[in-house]
Amino acid sequence: MDLEEEIDSVLYIAREVSVYKIPPLNANEGYRANDWGDLSLPLWKGRLRITQNSKGATLHLEDSQTGESFARAVYDIAKPSVEAVIDSSRYFVVRVEEGGKKAYIGLGFAERSDSFDFNVALQDYTKRQRALLNPQIDEEEPSPHVPTGPKKDYTLKEGQTFSINIPGRNKASGTNSGSLVVAASKPTSASTSNASIPLLPPPPSATRKR
Repeated sequence: MDLEEEIDSVLYIAREVSVYKIPPLNANEGYRANDWGDLSLPLWKGRLRITQNSKGATLHLEDSQTGESFARAVYDIAKPSVEAVIDSSRYFVVRVEEGGKKAYIGLGFAERSDSFDFNVALQDYTKRQRALLNPQIDEEEPSPHVPTGPKKDYTLKEGQTFSINIPGRNKASGTNSGSLVVAASKPTSASTSNASIPLLPPPPSATRKR
């Protein structure tokens, strides 16, 4: 009997996720959740846990009530088993392996906050592992997926100007001919509108037993 049995630490839990059967990936194209058919009809629904031990991190898809395993995916930072789709922030593709066989499944979250926390958990784990491999990495550096505060505004306010000296220009025509003056202008609707990502519906919520 092993008296020092290793205990897995839990990095993340999502109480409700949906799993989808996905088509093969087309060459030179990313995965799209919109290609998975009717997202309201998942292949399976249950719980997701990410655990870590001395061997690494593992994603567990399991029944929410019984804990029975549906699939597992080992998360290797050298070749991550999770890939985000290009048309939604709620859906991912996960590579699962069992008995030497490999398969790809779609993974969906009902809430964007859950998918964000899932992404952060994997990013933070990757950062810690890389810090172990390279001790020179500053462990206090924040995760790239966690906001550290409001972004600084470097845009010019209306009426402000600045000049850029351009070497080689003919200065004979005037004192300012060798510089380019840039002035702030009122933003237009085309310049202020952000490119939007197509919003796909979230996976349907499971019927809760009372």
